[in-house]
Amino acid sequence: MTTVDKRLLEDWLLDPALAPDAELDVLAPLYRAAERHELALPFCAACENPLELDQEVCDYCGGTEPDWRTVELRGTVHAATLMHRREPGLVHAQAPYPIVDVELASGHRLLMTSAQPADGVPAIGGTVRIGFRRLGGVAIPAIDTLEDE
Repeated sequence: MTTVDKRLLEDWLLDPALAPDAELDVLAPLYRAAERHELALPFCAACENPLELDQEVCDYCGGTEPDWRTVELRGTVHAATLMHRREPGLVHAQAPYPIVDVELASGHRLLMTSAQPADGVPAIGGTVRIGFRRLGGVAIPAIDTLEDE
C-alpha cells in the first residue's frame, strides 16, 4: 500500500492559490494546530473570554493579548446553507456546497464547509465533529462528520 502525501492533494472546493501564508498570517496558531489535527482558538489572556479569530481587543475587559488554546473538536450547527454561486478559477465545486456556522463548546463560532464534497447541509441543532481539509499546503478546519451518523 502506498502512502499519499497529503500536501499534494488538491482541495475539493477552492483553488490552492487562495491558501494563506500559514506562518505570516495572523491565524498562524490556528494553522499550526490544524497540522497536528487540533483546533486552536484565541481567548483573552486577561479574562479568558473567547475571541473572534482576528479580534484585537477583548469586548469584556479591553485586554489586547490573545491566548491560543486547543478546544474540543465538536460543535453544534447554528445555521447552514448551500452555496450556489461559483467563482470560475477559484471555486472548483461543480455543484452547490455547504457553508455551516458551527458553535463550539468553547464559545467560539466558526463558518466552514465540509472536509469532503457534500450535497446537503447538516440540520440546525445537530452535532458535528470538526476535522480538517488542505488548501494548498495549509490545513484548515472543516466539518468531518455528523455525530448522528
